[in-house]
Amino acid sequence: MIFTLTALLCLGLSVGPRTPVQAGTLPKPTIWAEPGSVILWWRPVTIWCQGTLEAQEYRLDKEGSVSPWDRQSPLEPGDKAKFSITYMTEQYAGRYHCYYLIRTGWSEHSDPLELVMTGAYNKPSLSALPSPVVTSGGNVTLQCDSWWGSDRFILTKEGEHQPSWILDSQPDLDGQSQALFTVGPMTPNHRWIFRCYGCNRNYPQVWSKPSDPVELMVSGDSEDQLLHTESGAQSGLTWYLKVLIGVLVAFVLLLSLLLLLLLPIRHRHQGKGKMSGAADPQPKDGGLQISSSPAVDAQEETLSDAAVKDTQPEEGVQLHHQQGTHDEDNKRVKYAQAAISEAPQDVTYAQLNHLTLRREMTSPSSQSEEPPAEPSVYAALAIH
Repeated sequence: MIFTLTALLCLGLSVGPRTPVQAGTLPKPTIWAEPGSVILWWRPVTIWCQGTLEAQEYRLDKEGSVSPWDRQSPLEPGDKAKFSITYMTEQYAGRYHCYYLIRTGWSEHSDPLELVMTGAYNKPSLSALPSPVVTSGGNVTLQCDSWWGSDRFILTKEGEHQPSWILDSQPDLDGQSQALFTVGPMTPNHRWIFRCYGCNRNYPQVWSKPSDPVELMVSGDSEDQLLHTESGAQSGLTWYLKVLIGVLVAFVLLLSLLLLLLLPIRHRHQGKGKMSGAADPQPKDGGLQISSSPAVDAQEETLSDAAVKDTQPEEGVQLHHQQGTHDEDNKRVKYAQAAISEAPQDVTYAQLNHLTLRREMTSPSSQSEEPPAEPSVYAALAIH
């Protein structure tokens, strides 16, 4: 008997350092995942295992896989290790445990970690029955539906890491699968935001995409409901005023832009009218007739010379005063022609009414006689 006890004692001491048979003598480690235990497909995740400072090695086991699934040396200061998963896929979804080794043996296994992958199926729909507005202390029913035939649904509440409710699906009248979750009692001092997922019960850690969130509004007594209604009406009026102000601002901006586009066109038309009026002045009887065409310079000079020669009287009798007047006219013409030759700027020709000049030089007795037709006299005026 003594020999048997001694043999068993020696066998236990020799096996202990190599396997976790001696579990129970050391505290179990803590296991968690970052950024969380519910990870979208193809996103990275890190599993942490924390033990004691005396730990020499950490191991990670995955249920259904060969043990150990992974092993890591402790990080400084030595009380934890990390196991990295670069891309989350279905093969990494499952339940994990970790434990560590010290000089005297192995620690206990940690509590299980449910690592879930989402995004494997299309998202279900979530709705509140009969309404998302619930009285304080009451219950509400959340209905999760899926058309792709999910046989299990998971309901989660925002802010909680673990699934809140898990139910098997039931077929509805349309042939879809659904689950009805009863939530309550409701309290007004919490935020109640829910999402649901669908999965296959054979792969409980592989979920669908999350449904759209549903937020439940918890109302108090009738006074609270009245305040809530007034708040909603006030917010609606504020929204209407904002829209109206936006429309008015847009109208003013469009009107200003239209005016800015029309003003240059109006100024352009006014400028063209002024230029056309200055280019075609109307001549006046007995006054000056303006001609600014430089193409007829030579012809106008010839006409001017001929007009000066034709100013002599037909009877061949010249008065001394008339001779002096013609000499002065010739001098003016020559002076004008010299000015034109010296300064080839724009030239304006003036037609002089010789009849008016002749009347000033004749006597009053000759006014009754019909004056002969007098030729026109052209004088070239240089405009600088």
